[in-house]
Amino acid sequence: MGTIHRSGVYRKTNDSARLIIVTIVGVAFGFFVGISFPAVTFTKNEFRRSKSLETLGSGSNVTNIYVPTNPRGAELLPPGIVVAESDLYLRRLWGEPSEDMLKKPKYLLTFTVGYDQRNNINAAVKKFSDDFQILLFHYDGRTSEWDQFEWSKSAIHVSVMRQTKWWYAKRFLHPDIVGAYEYIFIWDEDLGVEHFNGEKYIQLVKKHGLEISQPGLEPNNGLTWQMTKRRGDREVHTDTEEKPGWCSDPHLPPCAAYSPPPPLSLSLSLSHTHTHTHSLPMCVCDI
Repeated sequence: MGTIHRSGVYRKTNDSARLIIVTIVGVAFGFFVGISFPAVTFTKNEFRRSKSLETLGSGSNVTNIYVPTNPRGAELLPPGIVVAESDLYLRRLWGEPSEDMLKKPKYLLTFTVGYDQRNNINAAVKKFSDDFQILLFHYDGRTSEWDQFEWSKSAIHVSVMRQTKWWYAKRFLHPDIVGAYEYIFIWDEDLGVEHFNGEKYIQLVKKHGLEISQPGLEPNNGLTWQMTKRRGDREVHTDTEEKPGWCSDPHLPPCAAYSPPPPLSLSLSLSHTHTHTHSLPMCVCDI
C-alpha cells in the first residue's frame, strides 16, 4: 500500500515537471516567433517593392533617372517636371492647362501703388488694351479694395509693406518669370496719361527697335532731365542738350549712368541685362 502511494507522488512530480518544461518551451518559441515576424514581413515587403521597381524600370528606366541639369537636389526628377522658366499667366483650378486662357497677354504692365492713387491708376489702365497683363505692387497692404474696378479682378496683386518699385521689380520680375512677355512696363502711380496711347507707343517701340525707352514728358511739367522732354519734330530721340553744368562729359555719370525713369519700358531681350546693370542707353518716344 505504501508503494502505491509513493508511485502516485512520483507520477505527479513528473507531470508537473513536464508541464513546466512545455510552458517554458512554448514561451520561448512564442518570443522568438514574435520578434522575427516583423522582420519577415519587412523583408517580404522590400522584396515585393524591389520586384515592382525592376518590372517598372525594365520598360521605362525609372531606376536610372538622373538629370544633372536639374537644380541641386532635384536630379532624380524626370525631365519635364523641372523647367527653367515660368510665367505670370493666371490658371484655373480645373480643366486642361491648354484651355486656361483664350488669349495670352503679350505685354506686362506693372505699377507700384497705394490705394490713394486708385483713380489715377484706373485712368492709366484704360489706356492699354487687353494685350497687357496688369500687375500691381501694393506698398500699403490694401488689395481687396481695388476690386471696385473690373480690371482689378483679373490683375495680379503683390502686397509687401513699404517697399519701392525697384525692390519689387528685382524680386518679382525675374527674367525667367517675365520671359513670356514681349515688353515690360514698370511705371509709377502718379503719371499723367491724358495724352498717352498704349498701342501707338508699342508701334513706335517696335518700329525703331527700342530696347529700353519711356514716353516723352510734357515740357512744362517740372522736368528734371531734358532728355525726357517730348519733342514735336520727331518720333524718337536718344540724345539731348542738358542744362549748363549738368552734363560736362556725355560718357561719365550722371549722363552715361542709367537713372530709372518713372515710365520705364523694357523689351524681353533686355530684361536679362537689366537685372545686372544700370548703365544702359535710353530712348524717348515723343508721343
